[in-house]
Amino acid sequence: MLLAADRAGMSYRKYATSGSALARAQLQVRGRFGLDAITACSDAFRLTADLGAEMAFPDDKPPFALKPLISSESDLAGLPHPDPARAGTRMADRVAALDEMCRTAGEECLVVGWVDMPFAEACSVCGVSGFMLMLVLEPLVAHRILEFLTGLVIEFALAQVEVGAPMIGAGDAAASLISPAMYREFALPYEQRVAAAVHDGGDLVKLHICGNTSGLLEDMVRSGCDLFNVDHMVDFEKARDVYTAAGKCYKGNLDPVADALHASPEECQARCLERLRLAEGTRFMLSAGCEIPAGVPDEVLRAFCDAPKVAS
Repeated sequence: MLLAADRAGMSYRKYATSGSALARAQLQVRGRFGLDAITACSDAFRLTADLGAEMAFPDDKPPFALKPLISSESDLAGLPHPDPARAGTRMADRVAALDEMCRTAGEECLVVGWVDMPFAEACSVCGVSGFMLMLVLEPLVAHRILEFLTGLVIEFALAQVEVGAPMIGAGDAAASLISPAMYREFALPYEQRVAAAVHDGGDLVKLHICGNTSGLLEDMVRSGCDLFNVDHMVDFEKARDVYTAAGKCYKGNLDPVADALHASPEECQARCLERLRLAEGTRFMLSAGCEIPAGVPDEVLRAFCDAPKVAS
């Protein structure tokens, strides 16, 4: 995301607030480096903003909510039911970006929509620390918030399905911060419902939980998603074995800093070739474990993109 905005010569504020700018930047970076996939992801606060959160839009980093929107159960009752198709909403802006990317490049590459799973959305509307405390002190309230958000996330995802995206990316990064038992109670059931709804709409789902998910791999498979992100903190071979045994696709897991930002082209490509060798014979997409920094030199990113050709 940041790299695409940087190479397009635009502020991140513009990238995150103008669907046409986001689409243009993604299409330009694909043309420049020959990427196999582009995405409408920009930040985790589209739905939160449309629910009424007070937002900050910095020039050089993703938008964020200035304060929690929900601090108690009483706050939940007063929230609106935003429509992802209504012009002027941040959700509709992402849908418009995705529509443009699908129409322009959908026949040539994978175009990925984006939502945040209900657990991640709850952390956005309540604040991460606030929602984590709620899991322990007020679990029934936490479930009511998750229930409310699940319907909205599904509507947002299906609005993106309708404009032609074949896959919806679904972020649940905060889920890497909780125990497997808490994941099974507070994240997994809601991920399953989102995945099922997207499948009913005819699309695939990519689950993106960055961070150390080593203890969650087997449970994540049960979400029903189709493609799973593996961050650099996770043992690649362990993740490969779990996802391959389940008949799933997986992607990763280069370290965005050590293997890209601070690597020479030769070092980056060697690490890519190592992953491709370890993944041989499985359903694998080469990628970094998370966001590639804007400061990665062009020649390093080209070496990354050329690695599958070298391997073949």
